[in-house]
Amino acid sequence: FGDDRVIIERYLTAPRHVEFQIFADMYGNTVHLHERDCSIQRRHQKVLEEAPAPGLSEELRRRMGEVAVQAAKAVNYVGAGTVEFLLEDGTDDFFFCEMNTRLQVEHPVTEMVTGVDLVEWQLRIASGESLPVKDQASITTNGHAIEARIYAENPARNFLPATGTLKHLQPPSGDGIRVDSGVKQGDAVKVFYDPMISKLIAHGNDREDAIERLLAALRNYQVIGTPTNIPFVEKCADHQAFREGGVTTKFLESYEQDVLVFDKSEKPPSSIGQALCILSLLLEQENRKGITDFNHARKSMSPWSSLSGSWRVHGYVQKKVAYEASSQLHTIPVISKRDGSFIIDIDGENFAVNGTLDNDGRLNAVVDEKRFSVTSIVSKEDGSELNNWQVHMWASENSFIGSETEFYCEMTFPDRESEIAGTHTGGSEVKAPMPGKVIKVTPKQVGEYVESGELLMVLEAMKMEHAIFAPRGGIIDVIGCDVGDVVNDGVVMIMLADADESNNQKIVDNVV
Repeated sequence: FGDDRVIIERYLTAPRHVEFQIFADMYGNTVHLHERDCSIQRRHQKVLEEAPAPGLSEELRRRMGEVAVQAAKAVNYVGAGTVEFLLEDGTDDFFFCEMNTRLQVEHPVTEMVTGVDLVEWQLRIASGESLPVKDQASITTNGHAIEARIYAENPARNFLPATGTLKHLQPPSGDGIRVDSGVKQGDAVKVFYDPMISKLIAHGNDREDAIERLLAALRNYQVIGTPTNIPFVEKCADHQAFREGGVTTKFLESYEQDVLVFDKSEKPPSSIGQALCILSLLLEQENRKGITDFNHARKSMSPWSSLSGSWRVHGYVQKKVAYEASSQLHTIPVISKRDGSFIIDIDGENFAVNGTLDNDGRLNAVVDEKRFSVTSIVSKEDGSELNNWQVHMWASENSFIGSETEFYCEMTFPDRESEIAGTHTGGSEVKAPMPGKVIKVTPKQVGEYVESGELLMVLEAMKMEHAIFAPRGGIIDVIGCDVGDVVNDGVVMIMLADADESNNQKIVDNVV
C-alpha cells in the first residue's frame, strides 16, 4: 500500500487468551465484571471458557482489569463489550488483542460467578439508564464457572459438520448446571446455520467442583440424530493439564493424541455394554417395551401371560444377533428362555441377562446377578439403506456401564446380514462426507480418467469449504450432482470404474 514500514510484534511462546467483560453507560461510567479464560481453542474457535481465569495473581488481575476499562474509556465506549488480551503464561506480561463490541458466546460464565444478568444491563444502558453498579469494588465473584460449546459435528471425522433431526434430546440438569439452547427434540440441524446445539455451563464452589459438575453433565447429555463434539469436550475437560489450570492456546497442539475421538463403530462396547445393548434391542423387537411388572410375568408358564416373544414350547430358542463394527459384520449367539431372560454369548463368555425397558428409555437389568439402571434408546438409523437399528446407552449419574471409563456406548444392528456385504465398494463410490452445497465440480467429463488424489468436488458447509479427492485412479462412470446442488451426508457424488466397467452415465437425482 505504498508504506515500506514493517510492524514487528513480540512472539509469545505460551500464550493464554484472557478477556475482560466491560460495561459503560452514556454518563462516563465504566466498569469490568472480571475476566474469563478461553485458552482451549480449535482453529481459533473457543472450546472451553471459564471464569475466573486460573492462576492469576490479584495484582495481575487488577492491572488487566484497569487496562480493559481504560481501553473502553479511550474511545468513549457505551454498552457491553469484551476486551481481549494475550497473556504470556508464567509471566505478568499481557498484550491487547482486540475488543468485541458485544456480548460474547461465553458471557454466561460471567453471569454465573457475578450473579449479574448481562443482557438486562445491556438493555438498561441502551435505553439511557446509568450503570446499575458504578463502584468497581462492589462487583465481586462467587465460585467458578466453565462453559462448553456443544456442536453438531463429528470429531472422529476431523470435526466435519453434521446435520440431522434431533430424534432424542435430553440436556442435563442439576445443581449448578445451566443449558442455553435454541433447539428442542424434533428440530432439524441444517447446513444453512451455525451447528451449535447449546451452551452447557457448570458452576461450582471452586474450580475442581465446577469441573466435576461439567463432566457429569457432559456424560448425561443425551443426543440422538446427529454426531456431537461431546466426547471431545469431555476429554478436554478431564485432561490433567486442564485440571491443573493455566493451559495455553497450544493445548490441542500439545495434547492432540490424548483428546482424539475415534469412531465408536471401530470399537465395540465392553462385554457388559454389549449385553445391555442387545437386551434393549430384543426387548424392543419383541414388543416388551413398557412391560415393567417383570416378576409377575416371569412366574407364569402360560403363553398368554408370559413375556411376549420369549415363550417357547420347549422352553428356549436359539438365534444370532448381528452388529456392525469397523465395517465388518459380527454375530452374537443368544438363547431366549421361557421366563423372558436371555443367555448372551460374547467372545465365548455366557452372560445371563434379564430386565425391563420402560417407555421413557429406562432400562433396569440384571447381568449375572449384578444390577444396572441405565438410559437406553432404541431407534431406526436415519438415512440407513439397511434399515439398521441403533441402541444408544447412557449410564446413570455417578455410575458407569461396563468399566469405570464407560459412561456412554452405542451399537448398530443391521436387520439382514446379506445387505451389509454389498455396501462397501472399495473406493468406487465417492460419497459426500457431510451435508453441504456443491460449489465446484471437476471439469472432466464422464468417461475421462482421473488420478488418485485428484480434486473432484468442493463442498461448502458451516462456513467452511471441504475438498473431495479421488480415492483411486479410474474412469468417471457417474457424476451425481452439479454446482449449486445441496447434498446429504453419504450421497454418492461420483462413481469411478475401471476402463472395461464404465457405464458412461451422468445422473443428478441425489440432491436434496
